[in-house]
Amino acid sequence: MIFMNWEVIAAIAQVIAAIAVIPSLVYLAVQIRNQNKESRRAAANVLMLHWTDFRKSISDSADLAAIHLRGLESFDDLNPVEKLRFGSALGRIFILSEGLYLFYLDGALGPELWKTFEQTTADLVAYPGAQAWWATRKHWHTAKFRALVDRMIAEGRKPTLYERYTDARASVRRDTLKRWR
Repeated sequence: MIFMNWEVIAAIAQVIAAIAVIPSLVYLAVQIRNQNKESRRAAANVLMLHWTDFRKSISDSADLAAIHLRGLESFDDLNPVEKLRFGSALGRIFILSEGLYLFYLDGALGPELWKTFEQTTADLVAYPGAQAWWATRKHWHTAKFRALVDRMIAEGRKPTLYERYTDARASVRRDTLKRWR
């Protein structure tokens, strides 16, 4: 019979304990990673709900829709109250887009979903009124997002977001002008 001394037994026990801890650490790391992903997804979902809410506010208010369409054409032609409403509406879009962009950069938002919001932002800043508003408020945004939007503007895209609504936009202008007179 081989006798082991207490030091050898203690060393073997420590090795076994160390090996047993490794799966626990791996499990903990996986759980933390999953929790972080879920937190990011939840935050992205909140931003998506805000985007839906914004679109609903435009569709539910003919006045805001008219201001939005006219403001995209010319921010400077809006009266002070309209500038405030237009700026608030665009501000909501840009804050949402910025949040989603930062999630995308962080890996929390997939490229396919980000591309849809990137396209929306690019479509909006193609309009002269959105560009005029952006010049007054871009300092409210992160340097990364400012660079993105400024790059979009520099591309000089033709405004096409509402080109199919041209006739509707003209009639909205006429109706709105009648109300303001």
